[in-house]
Formats: sequence, C-alpha cells, structure tokens
Amino acid sequence: MKVALHGLTLKAEFIRDVKSLFQALQQHHMEVFVTEQFDRQLRMHGNIGLNYWLLDGSDDMSQMDFLISIGGDGTLLDSVCQVGELETPILGLNTGRLGFLATVATDKIHEAVQHLGENNYQVEKRSLVSLDCNRRLFNGLNFGLNEFTIHKRDTSSMITVHTYIDGKYLNSYWADGLIVATPTGSTGYSLSCGGPLISPEAKNLVITPVSPHNLNVRPIIVSDESEITFEIEGRAEKFLISLDSRSTSISSDLKLMVKKENFHARLVKLPSYNFFDTLRYKLNWGFDMRN
Repeated sequence: MKVALHGLTLKAEFIRDVKSLFQALQQHHMEVFVTEQFDRQLRMHGNIGLNYWLLDGSDDMSQMDFLISIGGDGTLLDSVCQVGELETPILGLNTGRLGFLATVATDKIHEAVQHLGENNYQVEKRSLVSLDCNRRLFNGLNFGLNEFTIHKRDTSSMITVHTYIDGKYLNSYWADGLIVATPTGSTGYSLSCGGPLISPEAKNLVITPVSPHNLNVRPIIVSDESEITFEIEGRAEKFLISLDSRSTSISSDLKLMVKKENFHARLVKLPSYNFFDTLRYKLNWGFDMRN
C-alpha cells in the first residue's frame, strides 16, 4: 500500500505526532511518500530521521492508495487540489483548530492507520463547486470543496451581484459579497454569514449573501444541477473572487458561471466518525455553562 502525506505547515509541537504516524505506517508495511510542500516542512526540522519517497507530480499521485492531510481544514482543502480528478481518498489528521474535515485526532493515529491497513473504513463522496470563466483563473485549478465567493475589493462601498439560475433571473444582491457553498462548505464561511447547515450527502448548493443591504434577503438552497451565473457592478474596477482559500482579482467584464464539478473529493471516514456527532461537538450544541 502506498500512502502520500501532505502538509502546509508543521509546528515543532507536532513533530512527535508525525514520527508516530511514520512509525504506524511502517508497522503496517506501507510505503510513505510526501509532497514537495511537506518535504520542505520536514527539512526545516532537520528531516527528524524519517525515511520516505518524494512525490513527483500527478503521475506519482495516481499510484497512491491514500493521501493523509496533516494540518487543519485548510490543509485538507489544499489536499483536494493536490489530488484533483484522480479522486485519491483523503484522510485528515487534525493538527489545526476546528476540524470539521480533518477529523482524526493526534492521539488516534495508530488506530486510524490500523483501520486503513484492515480496510475498515468508508469513503464519502463530497461534491465540488466548479468555476467556468472566459479567462484562465487559479492556474486551471478551477474547483473547490467548500465554496466559491465574490467579494468587494479596495473600497468600503457595497457591490451589486446580479444572479441567474439556469439563465433565469434570481436577484440582485446589494452586499459585501456572495457565497455559493457546497454541503461540505455549509459549515464554513456560509455558516458564519447566516447560511443553513446541509447534510454532506445532500445534492444542493446554497447561495448566501455577505452582509446584504436589504435585511429581508436570505440564503437560498438550489439544486446542484443548476448553473449559476453572475454580473458584478460596483464603484471599483476590480473585484475579488475565491475558491476555498485561493483568491484572485478580476474585472467586471469577465463572465462567471458556477456549477457542480464532474468529479468528487473522496474523504476517508473511520468507524467512529459521525457527521452529526461532529456538529454537536464542534458547535457546542447542548452545552450549558450552568450544568
């Protein structure tokens, strides 16, 4: 079995956990590969006596049985970009904070690797949002697991986002921005802007305004078979768009269309994982300081 490791940062406090992960993988006779980004992080700490192969592009990635994301949810989002349409299963080891996506705690490393070795896991298919544009953006990585966002830039003034569903006019949002989130992304930026929580297997997208001028404008859930197009107006000449944590500046003359991507992100879920348990724990549902 071949396993790739990916991480964007590696704090000294997690070196022991990384060593424990390598030890567990080797005990189960798994070949360990690392991405260039994670290799740089390991070298910053002197390689800490670990043996591994360096991944060389998509050809090597296509041979991997799993990718283990080491970090928080942001690292896992970047891992989705590393994998792309190969759909290599991704397991998230949480060395970050919230951990809606990176669900394996550092004290469960050996248990998690044992489940992988024994094929005792499930793979959840998570839908992705895709951006079509009349200009090449994001170096061709025009998909995201969480959301696509339009934002104002370099001004305190609102922008107007004229929005259409399958060519039919929906609304003109006077706001700081607009989010189109997947069910996975419903627990992210969209949630902080008042959007609803959506079960991961739901076949929907949610359109959520960011600080709308009209208080009666609310998030709306639409089918993920929809094609959503936008026209942007504002006092500034440039606007900001993003896919997950990647952003770029655009002008209003670009044609933007968002829809569901043709491939999926495949997230490894261990036997102890339950989405609703995660919701209750991360959002402190039922927690009362008085009890």
